[in-house]
Amino acid sequence: MSQTNQNQNGNDGVQYYSAKTWQIICVACSNMVGMCFYFLIGLASYSASVGFGIATVAVGGILTFTRLFDAVTDPMLAFVYDKVNTRFGKVRVLLVSGYLIMSLATLLMFNWAAGKGHGIVMFVVLYVIYIIGYTLFNMTGQTLGSLLTNDPKQRPFVGSCMVVFSYGIPMVMNIIAYTRLMPKYGGFTAEFLASVCWFSLAVALVGVILVCVGITERDKPENFVGVTAKKEKMKVKDMLDVLKHNRPLQCFIASGASDKIAQQVASQSIITTMMNGIIIGDMSVATKITTAAMAVSIVFAFISGGFARKLGNKRTIVIGNYLCLGTTVVMIAFLIILYLGGNTQKIATVFPIMLIYLLLTLATNGTKMFITNGNTGFMADVIDYELDRGGKYIPAVVTGVYSLIDKAVSSVGGLIATASVALIGYTQTMPQPGDPLTPGVFWMTLALMFGLPIIGWVITLLAMRLCKLDKDDMVEIQKRIAEKKAAAKKSA
Repeated sequence: MSQTNQNQNGNDGVQYYSAKTWQIICVACSNMVGMCFYFLIGLASYSASVGFGIATVAVGGILTFTRLFDAVTDPMLAFVYDKVNTRFGKVRVLLVSGYLIMSLATLLMFNWAAGKGHGIVMFVVLYVIYIIGYTLFNMTGQTLGSLLTNDPKQRPFVGSCMVVFSYGIPMVMNIIAYTRLMPKYGGFTAEFLASVCWFSLAVALVGVILVCVGITERDKPENFVGVTAKKEKMKVKDMLDVLKHNRPLQCFIASGASDKIAQQVASQSIITTMMNGIIIGDMSVATKITTAAMAVSIVFAFISGGFARKLGNKRTIVIGNYLCLGTTVVMIAFLIILYLGGNTQKIATVFPIMLIYLLLTLATNGTKMFITNGNTGFMADVIDYELDRGGKYIPAVVTGVYSLIDKAVSSVGGLIATASVALIGYTQTMPQPGDPLTPGVFWMTLALMFGLPIIGWVITLLAMRLCKLDKDDMVEIQKRIAEKKAAAKKSA
């Protein structure tokens, strides 16, 4: 018996296909897998330095090159996605293949090949292999939401569950890595990196299994056909056509790329080390504060999901950007006041100051949930818009074009981070917990962790003003898609 069902919405008259709650939760575990590897690869700069003897500035160049390669592989997956049809399904095969390739690459990068005298060439090769696997998994994962359900009442819940894993998994990884493993191994040592690698792969494996179980009922050939009776082969011009004529996708690219470059920079381990290990002065305490704030802010994932159900994904994104701008400005002001008073490290020792920092961290993380949740649903909306516009159901085309531009722009994130710390004196070594708090460290950290995101949010607000894909628009789109599919079925 199928686990999905048809659902007639009494308000708008559109017949939607929906999913069971357990299926939604399982499919959301794709973000659990992605964040395990995202956290792990964030330590790549330390692996390059400790395990392969590569200088700081060179690491930045390597990370930029590999992310550009990552961007190129994304649209290529669209062709693979279109052709893979096995008795084990389409998306499950791609997800498992991606996980296995990523696992092999990271085990070599952080463990088996590290510290064996290999240099820059080996590191680049391993990173490229990792990117191939990541592309297979991540690009396939981006299509799961639109494949699982098109019910506007369910899609925000899908987004909320994905957000929980996006924030919850890094929270767990941070706790284990920085409060358990790092004290045990004495810093960013080879043993520490190897242990984090094994732990990340184990958690990710659980996620892969759950995703495959959740998507099984929808992973069938009939769910990958378009709104025309004729099956058409995908061509490169299809991607160019999408980029040229899909206005919501253009706006989403501008929004996503600007946000992603800020996220890429801020999430680099060298930047978080400067914030937590130098400005605050206690990596363990700072991690616990951030983790506590993230745990509470997960509630905002479901609050923002309620906004998305009522107002639509686009308006949820806009609301989230305004909230993030306000909370971040307050955080910056708070840190500057502490710095000018010589008190930044009291965040880890003085309870009233610690509490204020905790509340501000909660506010900044919580408001980001609106953006993250809105973005998850908006990607599915953009895929449906393209299906209605072009008559083909090839979600990998939309996600491939989006990721190509997004990653090409954000590929400089690693280079920005490493070049920035080089400018303040870290040319041959990486920032370490306990290093002196210099003016360069403080102002550079604030600029990278908070300044770049502010620029990204402003760009997003401008882009959303040019995008017409509100809640009412999506109702009409779903009606037209249903009519076209019915007509195609009759003529088949």
